[in-house]
Amino acid sequence: MTIVRKMVNLSLALLVSGCTYVSGGADEEPPLVIDVLDVGQGLSVLFEWDGHYGLFDMGPDSVGVLDTLRNRGVDTLEWVLVSHNHRDHGGGFLELGRQRSSVSETGACEPYIKHLYVGPDTSGGFIRDSIIGIARQNRIPVDTLHQGDELRLGPPTTSGPRFDVLWPPSYRTLGGNGASVVLEVSNGAGNAIFMGDADTTAERELLKLSPTLTVDLLQVGHHGSNGSSSLKFLAQVSPRFAVVSVGARNSYGHPTKEVLQKLFYVTGDSARIHRTDLEGTLKFQLVSGVGVME
Repeated sequence: MTIVRKMVNLSLALLVSGCTYVSGGADEEPPLVIDVLDVGQGLSVLFEWDGHYGLFDMGPDSVGVLDTLRNRGVDTLEWVLVSHNHRDHGGGFLELGRQRSSVSETGACEPYIKHLYVGPDTSGGFIRDSIIGIARQNRIPVDTLHQGDELRLGPPTTSGPRFDVLWPPSYRTLGGNGASVVLEVSNGAGNAIFMGDADTTAERELLKLSPTLTVDLLQVGHHGSNGSSSLKFLAQVSPRFAVVSVGARNSYGHPTKEVLQKLFYVTGDSARIHRTDLEGTLKFQLVSGVGVME
């Protein structure tokens, strides 16, 4: 696994492994740390803010996302959001065993999941039913998210980053990639958007709902396939950085040359396009001001 060797001295900062955040004062907000985990041909994104954790998608089963979290010292997840019912996004949830009734201090058990959120995807019955069944066995509350819903990390009374659902709306019945939840994360200084597998149709409708949407960091939809990342969408959101979660030498040819070329057009620099198949797990920060050092 290759470690990213770049650092950007901006409000949205790409961190080198081992970098340290230097606070500007006791009252300054802690950064939101975003780890795009290397799960092969799939997606899993870990958010950490002030000691609280959330997870967007869990990658495919048999990859060991739960082991990865445990090794990182993540003992509790405030929430897990499964964007849609495809195995490369929700399969990791199938590896969840019997949850602890309370958090163990030893950290030897799997992370304790407080809440499961799912999208309104009408397809993928086996995966959907399996995920919901495991959640019920473990007494994990389950709720469905639509455009306009909001998540937080930490106690409700705290400030911190917002997690806003941009797609899909409640008045649409959708299945498959077009039903994938699109999540915007923001903290007042920058924002990131996680597309899951949202396709070009979803992108077009999303722009109608959010016509002024721009983004600092974009998780490229559907692993960089030609079915996502239309030039109109990319030009509108105008990402400063792009990240593709994709498996090495995958049989789908992701990310495609066409998508990479479009990403180059809109970012203006191939060094701002990052891939888990080439660089491994990628770490970003949303920082309330400049404060990143190696």
